[in-house]
Amino acid sequence: MYHLALKMLIGDRAKFTMLLGGLFFAALLMTQQCAIFFGLLAWTTSHLSNIRAKVWVVEAKVEQVNELKPLRDTDVSRVRSVPGVAWAVPLYAGILQARLNDGNFKPILCIGLDSASLVGRPALILSGRLEDIRLPNSVIIDDLALQRLKTPNGPPPKVGDTFEINDREARIVAICKSDRAFFGYPYVFTTYDQALQFAPHQRKMLSAVLAEPALGFSAQQTADAINASLTGLRAWPEDTFFWDTIRWYFKNTGIPISFGTTILLGLIVGVAISGQTFYSFVLENLRNLGALKAMGASDLKLATMLLVQVLTVGLLGYGLGMGAAATFGAVAAQRGNPPFLLPWQLVLGVLALILLICLASAALAIIKVRRLEPAIVFRG
Repeated sequence: MYHLALKMLIGDRAKFTMLLGGLFFAALLMTQQCAIFFGLLAWTTSHLSNIRAKVWVVEAKVEQVNELKPLRDTDVSRVRSVPGVAWAVPLYAGILQARLNDGNFKPILCIGLDSASLVGRPALILSGRLEDIRLPNSVIIDDLALQRLKTPNGPPPKVGDTFEINDREARIVAICKSDRAFFGYPYVFTTYDQALQFAPHQRKMLSAVLAEPALGFSAQQTADAINASLTGLRAWPEDTFFWDTIRWYFKNTGIPISFGTTILLGLIVGVAISGQTFYSFVLENLRNLGALKAMGASDLKLATMLLVQVLTVGLLGYGLGMGAAATFGAVAAQRGNPPFLLPWQLVLGVLALILLICLASAALAIIKVRRLEPAIVFRG
């Protein structure tokens, strides 16, 4: 019986193609837009993923990681004095202008690390030596800087090349891999003292303090201790800072509404096309289904046949759509744009939505078949 159901489905090639196409585009649209949306959200928290500290201590009014406000240098010592803090180091993070050899200026995201510990250092060095960052006027650039800091028609920068930051020479000693920032600026790592030389002088230069919980303290307990102290600063565990940053972008930008509308349209298109097409397919096969019912097929057996049909085309459409989305993601990863993040939760979520579309389509058809009279095969 199930073999007959599949022959009926594939035999009507026009309806089969429309069903497959509707579910394919629904799966592709939902997966692609969700993956780009997740990629954008990952870009908003690139500071956290690139620098990696258990506790971030920032100015009291800071709401998310991309709006760091300057602190006093003495705030590092104040954080170190809080019970529950094993150690604390300064961090500089600011947007500066890099002057290339051809005279062009490019914005960079300069990160100044504690020169003694190098806490916040890049996780993956592609070429060069991390330790050379302690040399005078030395910087580590990320893989995005290979594109952004090269001159037109010239080769990308390499270890040993130089450029200028605020009229001071910066020599590349290593190239690293980093997550891209939300605004698209390349990361340039150097020591904290050197970053203060690169940056325009201000009264307050410290951007944040990175802290480590003492033995026996969790990150949350250490953050609570700092918040309860008289430092007047605000401490965030890394996970909390991550989710609060995500919530800030949900609340204050139109990104979620824009992508959510597109994802919802993909779902509606899948329901409309697939449901209407499958229902039309069932109507055209009422005589065949009536004949099977007249020969003794139960309503349950006919309903199972319809489920086999719709789930078969649903899984095929889902597989093709997911494959197309993954191909798009592979191309995007090579180009570095647009952002694309495909977690396993999204893969399962889209599968659940496609199956929901299929079951909704099948439910309409099953209701029609349940009311079907076997005598329909004898009507003209």
